[in-house]
Amino acid sequence: MADIKANPGETNVILEVKDLKMHFPITKGFFRHVVGHVRAVDGVSFTVREGETLGLVGESGCGKTTVGRCLVRVYEPTAGQIRYRRADGEVVDLIQLKEEELRPIRKEIRMIFQDPYSSLNPRMRIRDIIGEPLRNYKVCEGAELDERVMALLKQVGLRPEYIHRYPHAFSGGERQRVGIARALALNPRLVIADEAVSALDVSVRAQIINLLDDLQQELGLTYIFIAHDLSVVEHICDRVAVMYVGKMVEVATTEELYSRPRHPYTEALLSAVPIPDPRQRRKGDRIRLEGEVPDPSNPPAGCYFSPRCRYATELCREEAPALIDVGDGHLVACHYADQLELRGVYEKPKPVA
Repeated sequence: MADIKANPGETNVILEVKDLKMHFPITKGFFRHVVGHVRAVDGVSFTVREGETLGLVGESGCGKTTVGRCLVRVYEPTAGQIRYRRADGEVVDLIQLKEEELRPIRKEIRMIFQDPYSSLNPRMRIRDIIGEPLRNYKVCEGAELDERVMALLKQVGLRPEYIHRYPHAFSGGERQRVGIARALALNPRLVIADEAVSALDVSVRAQIINLLDDLQQELGLTYIFIAHDLSVVEHICDRVAVMYVGKMVEVATTEELYSRPRHPYTEALLSAVPIPDPRQRRKGDRIRLEGEVPDPSNPPAGCYFSPRCRYATELCREEAPALIDVGDGHLVACHYADQLELRGVYEKPKPVA
């Protein structure tokens, strides 16, 4: 496995995930005997640098949401390390921490959920929804809490007087702004946005993306942006990590990934990105993958993508490729990453003679 440190001696890595696994047991019979496991996350490694936005992308069911929930310990990971550097410089492995030791960490790592409807309690007023973490951590109470909640509403583009309304009075975009305000209540350092805009209309989606960008600049936030829409990821992310059936297959800067992908699965994903101006698009038809996504409870031998890969050889079907650095921090898990000429979304500018 590749060394996932961004650069030797680099000190701005806020989160380092190494060989993370999350296997869910499959039970059968009256006594619920374990007969197998669903390998939702199967040895994922990546780093997040302070102040950046890392996109975590892939098809539905690839394990990206499970990774996000492991990071905040909603799920108890099966194995691996999640090394987090706190504001005071102390590095802790989140997997090793007990519940009481996680409490202060949860002030610094917060999550924005996908569905703005189900993630807000319909029986609670906005004051109570946003103020709940403030009360739980005894940050403020009473009039001071009201002032803090109103300030948060204003910060996310909502009117302070909405504090006494219930969620049913808001649109989907406004509800997501409430969810963002709740995530920001405890002044976090790292925010995990799990498909935060996928349930919204296109016009509202753009507003939320701009809001997240503005908040990052204003508050110095670090984001992990989980998504399946690569056209959205392109505009908000500094680097992109691509997952397939619980494994990481490629990690690179957004510009590098979109112009020169090194993994066949990434090439197929990028071929579906809509580009309004056909002159900016690489020539060629959309790549349609044959076959089905492998069952994570019974994955194929070798490279998990080999049954659908048009470049696969016998080596791919027998030996799983390691995630290696092919230059400038571009990580790829493919035996032929240095040999394939894959198509990106954009042509790289040709050097002037």
